[in-house]
Amino acid sequence: MARLLRLFPLLFALLLAPDAMARARGPVVLAAASLQESLTEAADAWAAKGHPKPVLSFAASSALARQVIAGAPADLFLSADEPWMDAAAKAGMLRAGTRATLLGNRLVLIAPAASRARLTIARGFPLARALGSGRLALADPGAVPAGKYAKAALAHLGVWSGVAGRVAPAENVRAALALVERGAAPFGVVYATDVRASTAVRIVGVFPASSHPPIRYPVAVLKASRHRDAGAFRAFLFSKRGRAIFARHGFSAS
Repeated sequence: MARLLRLFPLLFALLLAPDAMARARGPVVLAAASLQESLTEAADAWAAKGHPKPVLSFAASSALARQVIAGAPADLFLSADEPWMDAAAKAGMLRAGTRATLLGNRLVLIAPAASRARLTIARGFPLARALGSGRLALADPGAVPAGKYAKAALAHLGVWSGVAGRVAPAENVRAALALVERGAAPFGVVYATDVRASTAVRIVGVFPASSHPPIRYPVAVLKASRHRDAGAFRAFLFSKRGRAIFARHGFSAS
């Protein structure tokens, strides 16, 4: 009898129809790694209004876009750049009329909190020399938005060629942040909002907005979504309450 009681929740879940299970939980949201704290707070605020709490999955936008294109069962996609959302749109995976730019961000150079390094970000600044024998922590510049923005900024400033062979590529921007937090890299390039999630790093300098493409976070409901809250949660993110949450974490409105 005890064994049957332990199995009962599993048996009950298996008997539920897929639609009923979807209604029992919130919409599944695939979101860029840099949104962890802000989107979690937004999901909590949405749940506090009496809605099922959204299920959040964070990773590099490149990885998430590939999941979307492969048909991952999700309801919303929130990317850290336009090109990966473009790829999902080109594959026919977005619901018409739901794509819009939600947020903006800034790009910063960071060092461990205890570091005394000082650099002024400008054309030709001595980043390679400042690295010494260390490496520069970046999200993978070949695919991940934060890394692509960083490469673009460093190239624009004329210093990419000096550091390209000394990059420590990470799977996403939070992994790059962790390398600097642990002291495994003396410098890294991340979003300004990522620094707010850590007490172990400090900002050395902010990259000029003109040195890289605008950092924009588009959001869209996926075409295959059947969750009744998908559109409503998207609307909440654009609401005054939702925008206030993102602003508190350092994001701009667009």
